[in-house]
Amino acid sequence: MNYYEQYKNKLVPVEEAVLSIQSNETVAFAQLGSCPSAICENMTLLKGHATNVHTYLPVTTRNYPFMCEPEYKETFDHTCGFLMPCTRKGYKNGMVSPYPNDLHSGIPRWVEVNGDDVFITAVTPMDEHGYFCMPLSLIYERYFFEHAKRVIVEVNPRLPRVWGDTMIHISQVDMIVEAETAVEMLPESHPTEKEEIIGSYVASLVKDGDTIQLGWGGIPDAAAHALLSKHDLGIHSEMLCNSMVDLVEAGVITGKKKTYQPGMIVGTFAAGNQRLYDMLNNNPMVRLFRGDVNNDPLTVSRNDNFVAINSAINVDLTGQICAESIGSRQYSGAGGQFDMCYGALHSKGGRSIIALPATQKEGTISTITAQLTPGSAVTTCRNTIDYVVTEFGIAPLSGRNFRQRVDNLIAIAHPDFRAELRRQAQQLMLW
Repeated sequence: MNYYEQYKNKLVPVEEAVLSIQSNETVAFAQLGSCPSAICENMTLLKGHATNVHTYLPVTTRNYPFMCEPEYKETFDHTCGFLMPCTRKGYKNGMVSPYPNDLHSGIPRWVEVNGDDVFITAVTPMDEHGYFCMPLSLIYERYFFEHAKRVIVEVNPRLPRVWGDTMIHISQVDMIVEAETAVEMLPESHPTEKEEIIGSYVASLVKDGDTIQLGWGGIPDAAAHALLSKHDLGIHSEMLCNSMVDLVEAGVITGKKKTYQPGMIVGTFAAGNQRLYDMLNNNPMVRLFRGDVNNDPLTVSRNDNFVAINSAINVDLTGQICAESIGSRQYSGAGGQFDMCYGALHSKGGRSIIALPATQKEGTISTITAQLTPGSAVTTCRNTIDYVVTEFGIAPLSGRNFRQRVDNLIAIAHPDFRAELRRQAQQLMLW
């Protein structure tokens, strides 16, 4: 079969691909580095052409007007599972409605309610066997792809080619757009002195031979730097991030002692700088797998000695974790935090760690509070967390009652807030 003839017959201008979307259809976009940026830039063409287009928006660092500008309110009905600056603006403007979900289980339910007419993703150029690679995100993409009535791909030669459950065949594609655009990236962080202290505490809880999960940001990067003295670590993570490259190049990551997919660096999506993407490109040690499998707590728990390392906005004195909202105002999303923490709970020798600075707003607000701010989402329940870490130390929670938890958490709060936290704990009868 002549795959290149099929390719030519399905190749269309970006405008034609966008205008194929009709009123009341449901459109899902691939996330982050797999986000089809040229198509997203042109989604504004649907104004006056269609109304009430239901979308599941990408997690993206870029600003796309159709997601957030009020003039497109009648055209689109947006859902987003994890808010970023652009979608926060759309949320504020009443255009984006956050979708509460655990990464491994939420999309099948959303599709059941809302449908799945069109799936759009960026891909690498087609190979001689007729396969494209959807290389940087499989958070929800495989499910959307398998259930969509139409699939549109945006071919970008700048994308790396990553192994795993990433392949799409030309026979499964309805329209092709070509667009060489910059790959979406997350910059390398520069941890502060406070974050380095927190990272060193986190690293002290990780043993040689453990399998770890990390995210993006100053504290996870600081923890990764502190792990450079460890040996034979493995990675089973929601996210593959910049700091993992340092660990790989230092020989810290071997995966030799992993009990699930030994020797493999496993993730659901990758987001970082060009150095990360170069490490991923055609690397047989790296595998990306669909989120509903990779992030399933039962899958995660197959890794013995699994250590989940995550952050939070605030923690209450019983150990409830809010990582996604400021009071009732949604700020980001649950992501895969609960998936990984619950998987660690059921891992033989597993540990779940929440790491955060003791204060925010230049020391004026304590992140450890007697109660979560009213309206806050409980991202991860208190039953699943083993340790909370700040720059003031480590608070063990596993196996501790309320009184012990209150004592341990107050001990790692900023000294300026400890007396008030103790007073509030007495008032709320947390003892």
